[in-house]
Amino acid sequence: MKVIQFYKNEVQLIKRAVKQHRDAQHQLYEMHAPKMLSVCRRYIRDIHFAEEVMLSGFLKVFLNLKYFKFEGSFEGWIRRIMINESISFLRKEKQILFTEEITKYTEESWNNIHTKLEVEQIQELIDNLPEGYRMVFVLYAVEGYKHSEIAKMLEVSESTSKSQLFKARKMLQQKLNQQNQISNGAIEI
Repeated sequence: MKVIQFYKNEVQLIKRAVKQHRDAQHQLYEMHAPKMLSVCRRYIRDIHFAEEVMLSGFLKVFLNLKYFKFEGSFEGWIRRIMINESISFLRKEKQILFTEEITKYTEESWNNIHTKLEVEQIQELIDNLPEGYRMVFVLYAVEGYKHSEIAKMLEVSESTSKSQLFKARKMLQQKLNQQNQISNGAIEI
């Protein structure tokens, strides 16, 4: 007997989910939850809190699904909700701290650092950045937002956003250099 999956088409699933069909909501959740947990995790270090934020984000998704206009990707629409939920969580927990000192920065790209670090190690380096640095770094380098958009989202000036990114890159570069020196045997522990 051949099993046919009903409502696999995302548009059909969304339309059914708007009508409160729990199976469609569940399928949409299953399709997008892993990626959205990673989005939340980029901003929130503790996986348990990141999961809580993702769940509250999905609650908002399903409460506001009727407002999705089928313009652009559904995943992008959900991602935006998850990012906003993550920022709200950090703001509520007062975990976002932005340094206001003026730093000269340039739009210079990363040095071409050759590294053998695994994804988990790179994520750990990003996790260890101060909250303000990490937030701006992820929004800019990973999510692709512009400084003007980041400034509005985080309620800071564009120059603060640029400064935070500059400092984050500089700190990551230093950490990568240290990791490379350790792995190449240049530094004894």
